[in-house]
Amino acid sequence: MQLLMNPLTAPVADPAALEALAALYAYPDGVRGGRPWLRANMVSSLDGSARLAGLSEGLSSAADKRIFGVLRALADVVLVGAETVRAEGYRPARARKEFAAARAAAGQAPAPAIAVVSRRLALDLSAPLFTEPLVRTVVVTTEDSPAEARRAVAAVADVVVAGERSVDLAAAVAALAARGWTRQLTEGGPRLLGGLAAAGLLDELCLSLAPLLTAGDAPRIAYGAAVEQVRAMRLESLIEEGGFLFTRYVRVEDGPVGPTGPAAG
Repeated sequence: MQLLMNPLTAPVADPAALEALAALYAYPDGVRGGRPWLRANMVSSLDGSARLAGLSEGLSSAADKRIFGVLRALADVVLVGAETVRAEGYRPARARKEFAAARAAAGQAPAPAIAVVSRRLALDLSAPLFTEPLVRTVVVTTEDSPAEARRAVAAVADVVVAGERSVDLAAAVAALAARGWTRQLTEGGPRLLGGLAAAGLLDELCLSLAPLLTAGDAPRIAYGAAVEQVRAMRLESLIEEGGFLFTRYVRVEDGPVGPTGPAAG
């Protein structure tokens, strides 16, 4: 686990603190060779809720939003579910001048693309996500998605077909990587993250733990699809700020653990 002085205590505009966060969350070097690396960024209450009053916003903090911005600034593409796009009022990713030189040197666009996973294509195509992006928005859908809706989407976004009746998430991740977008980030929601985890596609989880007890019936950060075997994750870094814990976990490469895996010590 990597231990650092807390860069979140510095002023937002402090270049050294921003550089420290970027170094902490940098993608592995091998990603540039063409292998995609998919990280998730999620926030949760102490009792596991992914939402407060229906949104993740109520669980967030200024420090959480700073990390959110850094993770987007490092990514080529942000993969997000249509339900989250609708609920959270998603907008295009913005260019950040602090990262402009680094992105240009890495061959990245000024801002990451947003890739929306949607089977039904029930999307507001007049929203800024489709009318004002710096990088054209991508919509990942299925072969049996409504033809008329797909034509309308294709007029304002790039359409990627992955799967026949349900989105094949492995094919979706591969299609995004084929565009050169190997530094991948997903912001959920919980159903999409659950599907990615079940498919064994998640390499890293950046989880912000809010010092709140919410109870209620909100979903946890990943739900839906069943995971056949529990997969071990290794804690890479931990930052505390204002009672929030900001964790970074990466998958253990020597295989899954579960009922037949290594016993706990």
